[in-house]
Amino acid sequence: QVQLVESGGGLVQAGGSLRLSCAASANTFRVDAMGWYREAPGKQRELVASINSARNTNYADSVKGRFTISRDNAKNTVYLQMNSLKPEDTAVYYCNRVRVPYNWGQGTQVTVSS
Repeated sequence: QVQLVESGGGLVQAGGSLRLSCAASANTFRVDAMGWYREAPGKQRELVASINSARNTNYADSVKGRFTISRDNAKNTVYLQMNSLKPEDTAVYYCNRVRVPYNWGQGTQVTVSS
């Protein structure tokens, strides 16, 4: 059973930064395309950033230029550096494999105050 453990969330003022981490127990981590998702109250979960095994990245328009996804295959960890945070970034953030998701972790809460 693959485990995904997200961390690094918190309360930050608008314009601030946070760095999220996600540790995955998957043996296939280094070949998996991984993504960061978020779910805001009353909204569907959305993919905000992804990175494949070649380290090619994609971002949702809403976070492009502000968020950076990266990975450390030696640590089975994917990161999300979030800068210039806005109140609309407030959500629970999750990581998961992009194509065939594993069971979801508990996520990490990010709250951005105005």
